[in-house]
Amino acid sequence: MFSKSLKTTLAASVLATSGAAPAVADNLGAALVGSIIGGVIVNEAHKNRARKQPVTRKRTYSPARAQNRETQTALNYFGFQAGSPDGVMGRKSRAAVAQYQGHMGFPATGQLTQYERDFLVSSYSRAQIGGPQVIKAMQGPNGVRGLLRTWRDEATGTRSAGAGGYGSYGGLPFEVSKAVDEIAASADPSAEQLLQRSGFMQLADLNGDGKNDYMIDTSVSGSSFWCGASHCSVMVFASTPQGYQRNDFMARGVTTANFSCHQGVCRMSDEPASGTVQAAAPTPAPAPAPGGSVGGTVLASAPQVAAPAPAAGGLAALQLFQQPAPAANTASLTSHCSKVSLLTSSNGGYMTVSNLRDPELALGEQFCLTRSYAINSGEALVAKVQGVSQAQVDSQCDAFGPVVQPYLAKLGSTGSDALVSDLQKFVLQSNMSIEQLSNTAGICLFSGYRRDNMEVALGAALIMVGVGQRPYAELIGHHLAQGFGVAKSPEQAQGWYQTAIAALETGSEPVFAPGQPERLALIKAASAGLTGTIAQPVPASSTAAALPSFSTD
Repeated sequence: MFSKSLKTTLAASVLATSGAAPAVADNLGAALVGSIIGGVIVNEAHKNRARKQPVTRKRTYSPARAQNRETQTALNYFGFQAGSPDGVMGRKSRAAVAQYQGHMGFPATGQLTQYERDFLVSSYSRAQIGGPQVIKAMQGPNGVRGLLRTWRDEATGTRSAGAGGYGSYGGLPFEVSKAVDEIAASADPSAEQLLQRSGFMQLADLNGDGKNDYMIDTSVSGSSFWCGASHCSVMVFASTPQGYQRNDFMARGVTTANFSCHQGVCRMSDEPASGTVQAAAPTPAPAPAPGGSVGGTVLASAPQVAAPAPAAGGLAALQLFQQPAPAANTASLTSHCSKVSLLTSSNGGYMTVSNLRDPELALGEQFCLTRSYAINSGEALVAKVQGVSQAQVDSQCDAFGPVVQPYLAKLGSTGSDALVSDLQKFVLQSNMSIEQLSNTAGICLFSGYRRDNMEVALGAALIMVGVGQRPYAELIGHHLAQGFGVAKSPEQAQGWYQTAIAALETGSEPVFAPGQPERLALIKAASAGLTGTIAQPVPASSTAAALPSFSTD
């Protein structure tokens, strides 16, 4: 098909060679017309061939493209929106790079240096491993972005307050400022408000080096994360030539007079250590009553009126652990998780399959991790409930006690498959929709764990499994394996662990630490280590009492 310009050219050629022109001209004109037409046909044929020939673009899977995808994935994880990780560093990706550079104090060029890229990608990989530092960062004001500055300062040896997302409060040392922000991340008050609360921080020279040492009492924060049923975490920071060394204790009602330090190592006693210099004289303590406190340290109930004199060089606080162990149903999971967190930190992070040496501790770490996720998820659901106070939520969730008691009583004697079947019948007879039950159970998980009410928390976990959310069976396995809210039974725990494992292996969405797929292998190995075997996979398979109901619409 000729174009308009070609047709005009041909017409002009025909006119130029027609009429009274000589024969030679006629022959020449015919030749010209023939050559033009022939050339046009040949050219059009080439064009058609070019149009018809499919255009194939060679896909490139270059190392650079793969590196770009890694960079985009890491940027997205830390909240610098780079778009879909397609390996092409376009305008959106370059803008995300500039945001990352500005956050880190690098020149915001939009083009990563090799160091900037390596640090970004390695930080993303490190965050995927998880651990207490990552969980607490997610709860902080800067979210996971705070990890970037923290890890940058670790790598460079920087020790300035305000780095790594930590504020500088009234010239406090870096270590103390970091602890203040750590506590504020799990409490309603801000760090500034905590510092204004009476008794939250006390100063004294505890090691006699002429410098102020610091004591933080987390009971003043109002956060259940740091407190058990009768004791809260107390942090003492002693000055050393290398900085301030943190010492952690579990106590309540103590002052700086209860501590003495030698260089960076501190100990707690019931009487003020000789030579201790206090920032302010403590209020005289009332005479101890039976089951009361001595020297500010809360003791377990005891019949004697006066506390025995502390052994020379010993810790009177150890009397707390010499009392009879509490029953399984009254043990404090909050206190237990505080101790697990300290052990995890001292061990350098969570146990993995490759370094699994203590199955019970490994499962304890995972239990406390799942508890944190359950609290965070439930808190988000509570925020959607209109016109209901936290006290009202707790009161309604307490209804789980009598409702689920028949099922709690069977945990130690009934297999998981039979009990799941009973729970499903209960759900069908409850006259509540699956969504209502799921929302209510999620809220009551938060309420139970926040208040250390194991009956409510364990009952809510059972309801979650009953409505078909099988990954929550992991929580029940942990309760049985660790003995919280139910008699300790590692054997009975196996079936519940396997219920959760089977659900995740068949494609169920993870509800705890979804970014850590290696958890599945760890729970398999650790649960097997408790008894030496894992129960066989659980096949998918009473009268309804009044349940609380929360609507998040």
